[in-house]
Amino acid sequence: PRARLSPAALRPGDRILVSGPIGEHGTAIMLARGELGLDAEIESDTQPLWPAVDALLDAAGEDLRCLRDATRGGVASVLNELARASGVAILVREGDVPVRPDVAGAAEILGIDPMYVANEGRLVAFVAPGSAEAALAALRAAPGGEGAAEIGEVRTEPPGMVLVRTAFGGTRVM
Repeated sequence: PRARLSPAALRPGDRILVSGPIGEHGTAIMLARGELGLDAEIESDTQPLWPAVDALLDAAGEDLRCLRDATRGGVASVLNELARASGVAILVREGDVPVRPDVAGAAEILGIDPMYVANEGRLVAFVAPGSAEAALAALRAAPGGEGAAEIGEVRTEPPGMVLVRTAFGGTRVM
């Protein structure tokens, strides 16, 4: 009753939040298998999402548009799914996506994008611009949410696509 969550609720200007650094779970699992020859201390991000969701609902209420956990396919798959389902465009600022340096390093060595690596305790939230700051503060105050970040926004063009503004100032399709 605190919000009506749906991909159809996404609107241009909505802000995109993640509840913490991404890619830790999938990277930890790959390393634990011991087949990659990499040695890094990366632990899974496994944690319950309800405290973060409850905090978001309290902070943003009806301005919380949509939520997804970023398990299979990672954050990139969530964003692509929602862009297609809602008919909006999504712009992600690559430099704002929280990725621990050891996860980024392992991903680089393995030739994979951390945006596509599985998470077990992270969510993606879409929030109206007027409530984004309060929602982000609420996420950061929730257990395990200290590394929450705003990573982008909803746009109108090109509909159904996710674009990434790279650290070098270019734009590419995700």
